[in-house]
Amino acid sequence: MKSMRLIGILSCIMLVMAISAVAQPLSSPAPVLDSAGRPLQRGVEYYINPAITDSGGRFTLINRNGSCPFYVGQENVSGLEGLPVIFTPFVEGERVIRENRDFRVAFSAATICVQSNAWKLGEKDPESNRRLIVTGEDQSSRRTANYFRIEKASVGGDIYQI
Repeated sequence: MKSMRLIGILSCIMLVMAISAVAQPLSSPAPVLDSAGRPLQRGVEYYINPAITDSGGRFTLINRNGSCPFYVGQENVSGLEGLPVIFTPFVEGERVIRENRDFRVAFSAATICVQSNAWKLGEKDPESNRRLIVTGEDQSSRRTANYFRIEKASVGGDIYQI
């Protein structure tokens, strides 16, 4: 009888410990802030501005090969807003885009291509050896090419890099 009582007390202690461990808030990474200092929100349209304003302009869709899909690019004109994008956190219930957390991004625009305007990693550019960003859904079994992360740039201030 004593051993049953001890087991009951121990399981009660373990249950209390499990509840208190779950109840403690997890430290979340800092939210990514827009140019007005507000956190980026799920489903809201934003414009991506270059950090160095004399080094290019708006983000837009580029037709590299005369057919679909389009690529994500930056035009050499400044002053225009470009195409708006919408961010979606990887975590279903999240409302805010956070630094170093997975998210999806898509242009909020219509094209002649019958496909998603979601960004995904594409092939390597032979000249620069950098990965290109193309539009469309990742059809692979892992489906990771549509996810990106934002982190603060090393140059300081409120400058981010994707």
